[in-house]
Amino acid sequence: MLRQALLVASRSGGARKVVETAPFSGDMVRRFIAGETIEDAARVTGELTGEGLLVTLDVLGEGTHDKGQAEANVQHYVELLERLGAAGLGARAEVSLKLSAVGQTFDEDLALTNARRICTAARSADTTVTLDMEEHTTVDSTLGVVHELRRDFPDVGAVIQAYLRRAEEHCADLAYEGSRVRLCKGAYAAPSAVAFTDKEEIDKSYVRCMKVLMAGKGYPMLATHDPRLIEIAGALSVLHDRDAGSFEYQMLYGIRPQEQRRLAAHGAQVRVYVAYGREWYQYFMRRLAERPANLRFFMRSLVGRS
Repeated sequence: MLRQALLVASRSGGARKVVETAPFSGDMVRRFIAGETIEDAARVTGELTGEGLLVTLDVLGEGTHDKGQAEANVQHYVELLERLGAAGLGARAEVSLKLSAVGQTFDEDLALTNARRICTAARSADTTVTLDMEEHTTVDSTLGVVHELRRDFPDVGAVIQAYLRRAEEHCADLAYEGSRVRLCKGAYAAPSAVAFTDKEEIDKSYVRCMKVLMAGKGYPMLATHDPRLIEIAGALSVLHDRDAGSFEYQMLYGIRPQEQRRLAAHGAQVRVYVAYGREWYQYFMRRLAERPANLRFFMRSLVGRS
């Protein structure tokens, strides 16, 4: 119930105004958001990679309905990738891209063209792109774009959300050699006809998907902060004789940073999902919805300083 309420609030202009104007809410936002500029992103990337972590950078600004804004988002990604390339960070940092930020909402062909431009810039920076998965209504469209991009950019990453009922099927389709697949639980609202809504069912789906990916020939990117799922992932890596370089763990910037460093210190590949930009509200609300502890932390930060 709480999760659904927060996801609904993520699309509410009134709720956004309350959160954005709440006293001292900035401290909590900065826990999850690296900043607003490319300079902020480059600084945080340098700090994390300097500690032995990998990074994927997400420029916040989804749900674009304007061709001009989509173009501005493309230019921002190109500039970001040029910065990563110039700093020699391509081997340690990639970018995550929401297709809705580059035109998918109103023109799928334009989104594909724009994604190609970003992939070209990523190749020049010696890195790659992972296409984020968004609302359940865009799954087929997004996977179609992944398929088209992989014709020229085979290292483009796909994302599967375990809360969707077809997740295991999609994982099986994508578990081929060279295929990079991020598995996450999912942080969007969806009807029960297409998605699991019970936490236990979502966790079970995640494990089923993880088994498919870890048994396959691709490169699994396991996005979770759940200690139980991390332990299962480790056991699956042993079962399928996977070395540390054949898969990675992914965690969000600001969540369980000590665990990120612990895993990396033990030889695991750990990538931190770093979001930045001015359009942070929807992303921030989804982070609160994912874990009740996040909301409690936020409320304490407000009450404790009011």
